[in-house]
Amino acid sequence: MTDAPGTRPPLVSHVSVGVSDLVRAGAFYDAALAPLGVRRVMEHSMGVAWGRSFPEFWASRPHDRSAPTAGNGVHVCFNAPDQAAVAAFHAAGLASGGLDDGPPGPRPEYAPGYYAAFLRDPDGNKVEALCWVAPPAGT
Repeated sequence: MTDAPGTRPPLVSHVSVGVSDLVRAGAFYDAALAPLGVRRVMEHSMGVAWGRSFPEFWASRPHDRSAPTAGNGVHVCFNAPDQAAVAAFHAAGLASGGLDDGPPGPRPEYAPGYYAAFLRDPDGNKVEALCWVAPPAGT
């Protein structure tokens, strides 16, 4: 290993989900990701990207030009700074055409202190916002 600790790129460069309508997906993700401090950083004819400074998450038309389908068991989880941002992600996503797939709240079945909300985007892709909170005493 030649990189100093903490200087390596993240394991995942970016994630893409297939969408059928870039305008509709753009409106959904603009709204849902804004509370997480994420903004639209790139657009082209096949997709739109969001990130903090570079494209980390894409909503794209499938390259094979087939209809997009949501993967069974696949989802993308976005880090949120706090519980308020998780709630705002969920509310903004619902207001922008998303469907509820799990309201904001603790998920002790995942891990102590796991606080998250889940949405389905207008094409059925599952997305999550997560923050870590102090677990209840005794857990």
